[in-house]
Amino acid sequence: MSRITITLEDSRHRARKETAARQGRSITKIIEESLVLRGIKPVESARELVAQARSRSTLSEGEATDLAVEEARAVRNA
Repeated sequence: MSRITITLEDSRHRARKETAARQGRSITKIIEESLVLRGIKPVESARELVAQARSRSTLSEGEATDLAVEEARAVRNA
């Protein structure tokens, strides 16, 4: 597992800590869930989207990749 350092406003950091304590979960889990909710997923998920797009159409690999990127952006912006 990789580690990163992030900088948060004090009020946001306190809110994360309070939420984690209240829910009995780690701050890491809450941040990971937040990333998933924003549509940020592992590369494997993107590969699955490409495979699904290609299996449902006659698109080339490049076209299928473009479609997967477009769909991923739509999910993030939803």
